[in-house]
Amino acid sequence: MSESLPTEPNQALQREIAGLIVAALNLDLGPQDIQPDAPLYGEGLGLDSIDILEVALVVSKQYGFSLRADSADNVRIFSSLAGLTQHIAANRTK
Repeated sequence: MSESLPTEPNQALQREIAGLIVAALNLDLGPQDIQPDAPLYGEGLGLDSIDILEVALVVSKQYGFSLRADSADNVRIFSSLAGLTQHIAANRTK
């Protein structure tokens, strides 16, 4: 099985989102240290529900669409940096 690599625009977007996460949460690591497929919540990056809410607010402001707290898709969306990037790429308005 071959893994599909992100396209160049998505790689740039992924780096941008990683930077937003680091800045919004004042993390003690660089954006390049966030592994695209590592979980954001719990193990992996170690974010909690308050952190995820902060990320959702920053993403909503930056990319012009709402991430709803009651969305059934949140588990998928926030599963990893790659998952969040895919969702933003598909739904951004700016």
